[in-house]
Amino acid sequence: MKISIKNAEELTSKLGQVIYIAGTQWGDEGKGKLVDIMSMEYDIVARAAGGANAGHTICINKDGKSEKFVFHLLPSGVLHEGKMCIIGNGCVVHIQTLLDEIHGLKERGIDVMSKLLISDRAHIIFDYHKKIDEIQEERKGDKKVGTTKRGIGPAYTDKIGRRGIRMADLLDFEGFAEKFRANCESKMKAFGIKIDIEEQINFYKDAIELIEPLIVNTIEYLDNAHKEGKTILAEGAQGSHLDIDSGTYPYVTSSNTTSGGACTGLGIAPGKMKSVVGIAKAYTTRVGAGPFPTELGDAEGNMLREQGSEYGATTGRPRRCGWFDAIVVKNAITVSGINSINVTKLDVLTGFQSIKIGVGYKLNGESIEFIPASLKDFESVEVDYIDMPGWTEDISAIKDFDKLPENAKKYILKLEEILEVPINFIGVGVHRSELIYR
Repeated sequence: MKISIKNAEELTSKLGQVIYIAGTQWGDEGKGKLVDIMSMEYDIVARAAGGANAGHTICINKDGKSEKFVFHLLPSGVLHEGKMCIIGNGCVVHIQTLLDEIHGLKERGIDVMSKLLISDRAHIIFDYHKKIDEIQEERKGDKKVGTTKRGIGPAYTDKIGRRGIRMADLLDFEGFAEKFRANCESKMKAFGIKIDIEEQINFYKDAIELIEPLIVNTIEYLDNAHKEGKTILAEGAQGSHLDIDSGTYPYVTSSNTTSGGACTGLGIAPGKMKSVVGIAKAYTTRVGAGPFPTELGDAEGNMLREQGSEYGATTGRPRRCGWFDAIVVKNAITVSGINSINVTKLDVLTGFQSIKIGVGYKLNGESIEFIPASLKDFESVEVDYIDMPGWTEDISAIKDFDKLPENAKKYILKLEEILEVPINFIGVGVHRSELIYR
């Protein structure tokens, strides 16, 4: 399907009533910026998976000054008035972090409480989950996964093990306290950690007074909204290749980050999702351990990191950097049914004399078109590259694709040819306004 989008106002008519924004690489692709822009045209913005391990950065110009916002748990649409933001049933919620984000935005003049709903089926991350996450990561020694140590994995483990505690449980506080005490005693015995159980229960007793009005059946809410013709934007967290099923296991997150995960994580039937917009950096980055075939460990890699400010919004860790890997992005297109792409951070490539694109893999001398399930095989692949000429012009103020430097246009057109999906959005800077519609 060929889509042509000239401005933000055309988004809903071209992309549809329900859309999903998915990272196509290993996270950090720049999803937050496009979600923020699209939120102007969509009624509801919903997070479907993950928790405070996300770090969606948005930069806006306000009164001539640049303001930066980093969202870890809240949907990126909270900056806009008249929008409803949803934390879906597929998410895991650390309540202290949620309250801190809400309070921090309030101090900056943004009221969140009037435009936020939390699924009563979302599971809660407790402080013991964070302690367990750290213990388990340290026990792995030199085989660390590179988690954010936010308790995400242990919370999902409890969910799958049918011992998790959900937001709905807070509404029956006596029942909640009983479940919480039992879980704490089990965790202290298994991991040797200390928990002040009564202090924690008192914290949640105070917290529920603040957040009880936000806890609802969001599946029912979204279904009714869809019937009323309201538009819904599902916001992805992490990237396609951090998906627990189709990612580079075990170096993955603990949830489903593809479009299928968006449907289950919000209770939206797949047939209602009309478009999936894939976000891909103009190059590739990765945080933590795991295979990375196009990684650069030289001066060019350092140049990408510094020009792109490639340091984790959640952890502050330097990101590994490398050339664009078309196989990685094409695999994401296959799994999520992506029919539109936003290439971000094209401006970061300014100044490179030559730019490479990884267009294929060879394993044991044979060409392959999909990422191997075996990490040993994936670490062994040889990358086939093509070279593209670079450019030196500053492109951050350009609004029209035709006004980009000739070599920048050729780069985008080559990516589009390889990926076989239209590139409708091109990021040329960090701010909302620094985006080309095409």
